[in-house]
Amino acid sequence: MRIIFMGTPEFAVPSLRAIAKADTDFEIVLVVTGKDKPRKSSRSEPEPTPVKKSARELGITVLEIDNVKDPRFAGTVARYRPDVIVVAAFRILPPSVFEQAKAGAFNLHASLLPRYRGAAPVNWAIINGDTETGVTTFFLQKRVDTGNIVLQEKTAIGPEETAGELAERLSVIGAGTVVKTLELIRDAKAVPQPQDESRATRAPKLTSENTRIDWAEPVDAICDFIRGLSPRPTAWTVFNHRKVKVYRAVSADFLRPEQEEQAMVPGNLSTDGSRLYVIGLDGWVEILSLQMEGKRRMSAAEFCRGFRCEEECPSFS
Repeated sequence: MRIIFMGTPEFAVPSLRAIAKADTDFEIVLVVTGKDKPRKSSRSEPEPTPVKKSARELGITVLEIDNVKDPRFAGTVARYRPDVIVVAAFRILPPSVFEQAKAGAFNLHASLLPRYRGAAPVNWAIINGDTETGVTTFFLQKRVDTGNIVLQEKTAIGPEETAGELAERLSVIGAGTVVKTLELIRDAKAVPQPQDESRATRAPKLTSENTRIDWAEPVDAICDFIRGLSPRPTAWTVFNHRKVKVYRAVSADFLRPEQEEQAMVPGNLSTDGSRLYVIGLDGWVEILSLQMEGKRRMSAAEFCRGFRCEEECPSFS
């Protein structure tokens, strides 16, 4: 079976490696990925994508692409005569590309479709307080994330698990699901099932507008929001007119009997000198890890020592 694999980030690497280690019937004839670019900062040297690095280690031919809609790309794919195209965390392919696969093209998606169609399924599952998620393989069709489902694998979401930690686990679970899907296609045993449109939900792209913390939310919702955006793109707030990224937070039983009632406003800060607390709608959030604009990531204790929060500015906003 001739396979073209398309992917870019670390999430796709376990799937690529799993296919390469699997049945000798599976031949990865081409890996398609994004162009080299600075990965750490705009001033750093261009680096290959994680998928490109792995493909090189595996000795597989790599094609870097900027524009998947370029007619020449579809022609290149056709010349490799793929039986199957496997997509994992890549771009939206036009039919002119994915229809080149004789036995079909399928995508690995990090949710239990039809829940969380879109760009950020892992993040939104945690933000919304879900306790279960999983991965789905489905055949591509013109409408994004709507194709017929081949396989799904479920997993629980840990109560303090971050988006980064969950994505890493799902990438490993997904790798096994990708290989199983290829085996079903090879053996002509795949029985794709249509998605239930009545259960469809969205996982829209994360932006600076929808990643700002609202301290007037319930404490549990705030904590879910923070871990659902950690480590990237990261939930943020404002302190002393400067942007602050918040990486880790938990609900806290913190009592300040001397606190004036009028000061119990969402966003207001308090500290015992080494621990940092913020008022939410129905209680306290303890901040564990954060990063001031222009500074390195730090613990709450470092933040309290360096900025004397109660003296300089009493609140996050």
